[in-house]
Amino acid sequence: MTPDRLRQETQHPLHRIALIVCDSLGIGALPDADLYGDGCSHTLCHTVVASQLQLPVLERLGLGAIDGVDCLPPRAPEAVVGRMATVSAGKDTLIGHWELMGQVTPMPFPTYPNGFPDQLIAELGNTCGRGVIGNRPASGTQIIEELGPRQLETGELIVYTSADSVLQIAAHESVVAPEELYRYCGIARRICSGEHAVARIIARPFIGAPGAFVRTERRRDFPLPPPKPLLLDILAANSIGIAAVGKIAQIYSGRGIRSQVHTADNVAGQQAILDLWEAAADNLVFANLLDFDTLYGHRNDVSGYAAALAEFDEWLGGFIPRLGEDEALIITADHGCDPTTPSTDHSREYVPVLIYGPRVRPRDIGTIEGLSFVGQAVCALLGLKYGAGGVDARELLRDGIA
Repeated sequence: MTPDRLRQETQHPLHRIALIVCDSLGIGALPDADLYGDGCSHTLCHTVVASQLQLPVLERLGLGAIDGVDCLPPRAPEAVVGRMATVSAGKDTLIGHWELMGQVTPMPFPTYPNGFPDQLIAELGNTCGRGVIGNRPASGTQIIEELGPRQLETGELIVYTSADSVLQIAAHESVVAPEELYRYCGIARRICSGEHAVARIIARPFIGAPGAFVRTERRRDFPLPPPKPLLLDILAANSIGIAAVGKIAQIYSGRGIRSQVHTADNVAGQQAILDLWEAAADNLVFANLLDFDTLYGHRNDVSGYAAALAEFDEWLGGFIPRLGEDEALIITADHGCDPTTPSTDHSREYVPVLIYGPRVRPRDIGTIEGLSFVGQAVCALLGLKYGAGGVDARELLRDGIA
């Protein structure tokens, strides 16, 4: 669908929405999860049970009322709550986020369980003018610890992948400055095309000495651009101002986004949401909180994941009172990353959706096929309609108002 002007005859649409993606907060294995090796995954409940975690604000909103979330008290929801099933193929960040904004990916992106083809690696090294080491699936922290000393000595680039469709390039900042590393990743993005069009190229700068290397906050993603107009394009075409927090602008190649705030962690992301909310310059504040996935899910750090959830829950308790009459909060996720399983990769899981606001009518909407429900709900609440099967604002707002 082209981004035509699509204002509905909604008498009183909402004015502003905060859309927060809790990166990797899955809520149970999808029916086809066994095909991905994820049949036993449940990121939320396994974390809650292992840590005896309590989430009073999310419980009040109704997280425990969602199908399959039997680890939290099933209170009557104060929000619209449900679970969404990914219909795209795969469990990558791009696949989940694109589907949230209306783009279904029917074929999975290529993955490289045995490393990238020699010809591709040779072209990358020759074009960058540096040797390449690694070239295998690996934990980022482990391969940097292993090959970091050699990289410091030789200036070679550490290339590695995972079960996801990703090519990551790591280098010590004293040997390869971050801007130079970004340039190399741009070269890799051009080389990885056609059959080797991986979903993301990621720059992974690190610092420190052997035995104490640390990846820095200067990570940068170089994703494939979305292949067709997304709901973000629809919103922008209808003069909806969009502010991106975290890696949202990178994931969507800046499409439809008016302003962006790069953040290093959840704390910075939450503060950026607050600052943008206080500034009141945009109709949609779209944030991705990455620590759940990057720091804890991928590292099988259950206690860290639990602590991050508790901190987010406490932050929510302070943010919710800031919502005005014509404002709403949407909380969701893009995939799972269960820290309790042997795997350190993403897991194919249902994801939650919670929609809360003074004018939102609380109810349990059950299981929804497709993550694009989120994007359609954003459009509906802001007075737009997207597609013949779009969400009707009257289904979400209280009777007598919309």
